Amino acid sequence: MSGGKTLGVGVIGAHAWAEQAHLPGYHAYDRARLVAICDTVPERAEAMARQFGIQRVYTDAQQLIDDPEVQMVDVCTPTDTHLPLSLAAIRAGKHVISEKPLAHEADDAFMAARLAQAHGVRTKLGFTFRYSPAIRQIKTWIDDGTLGEIFHVHGLEQNSQFLDPLYPLRQVPAGADWESLIPSSIVGYGSHLLDLVRWCAGEYKSVIGSMHNYVPERMVRGYEGMQRIPVEDGTVALAEFASGAQGILQTSYIAVGNYPGVELRVYGSKGAAVARLVEEGGVAETLHFATPEAVEFQKIELPDTAYPPGTTLQTPWPELYYRNLIRHWVDEILDELPGECTFYDGAKSQETVNAIVRSHRERRWVDLPSAVPTR
Repeated sequence: MSGGKTLGVGVIGAHAWAEQAHLPGYHAYDRARLVAICDTVPERAEAMARQFGIQRVYTDAQQLIDDPEVQMVDVCTPTDTHLPLSLAAIRAGKHVISEKPLAHEADDAFMAARLAQAHGVRTKLGFTFRYSPAIRQIKTWIDDGTLGEIFHVHGLEQNSQFLDPLYPLRQVPAGADWESLIPSSIVGYGSHLLDLVRWCAGEYKSVIGSMHNYVPERMVRGYEGMQRIPVEDGTVALAEFASGAQGILQTSYIAVGNYPGVELRVYGSKGAAVARLVEEGGVAETLHFATPEAVEFQKIELPDTAYPPGTTLQTPWPELYYRNLIRHWVDEILDELPGECTFYDGAKSQETVNAIVRSHRERRWVDLPSAVPTR
């Protein structure tokens, strides 16, 4: 704790993800003070206010942003609203965290990062899986040299909720062309995955990808009856990194498995590590480690200090990871610590998403721009 300081928080959006992850994270951390919540459906916001002891309820996002007690704005809303709401918060001089993706195009995300820097406010993208204890341990092993030179990084995010055509597809981009393949899993899941892999392997140099629609007819939120819509249900990609490392990436809406369906494999000259963020048997994640001398992977049990207070491996993964994210985010602001997974990082992720989509459409490798030296 730093002088007992707290941070006044306003959350925009009162849907399921806010209830499962964002709001429990703030509610559990004594350095965060839930000041206000906003939703276009007042009953949803009022229910969350009662559940989490939130002081004020709004139906107009700008009113929440303008609330003088709100120091940080959390944008937990549908994708198309992330950018305008984040820009409004930045222009009001508020720190802002947004769900991913921040924008459909990387240039817009880079613009938001620059604007935040100009206004002197902090930003963060909701890249939940950076805050898995297992993933953070792998990152520590990379940074401290335990894994040696990194050769390969494999990232998978695979869930099957849209395998059932009767399960309504959500958030089809406004103005999407229903006559051609619509990027979807690579956007919704890929943005997480591409950030994780970049965090471990460094800047992307080149990518090539293949996208496909496997469920041609399905229910779509906001439409009556079955719709024929060519949504990209799965993408595989290869990546080359500026470091010389190689990467394999896969995202899927239709690969059978449990949430959150993330697997990260890192292979280096001194060791290898595999983190599986898959809720199985009541356990949120597992971590395994091997070395050239002991090639059989051994399960690693992390100490209690790796988990946010009040959580264990049996805590549901949305709350477990988001509690960790909130603790780091609030401390970054109050203690003026270096920022992690900022809007700049979100822009770099979106830049790679866009490059993979382009590579599929043009059937070729696509080079990424050189890393920007300042943020």
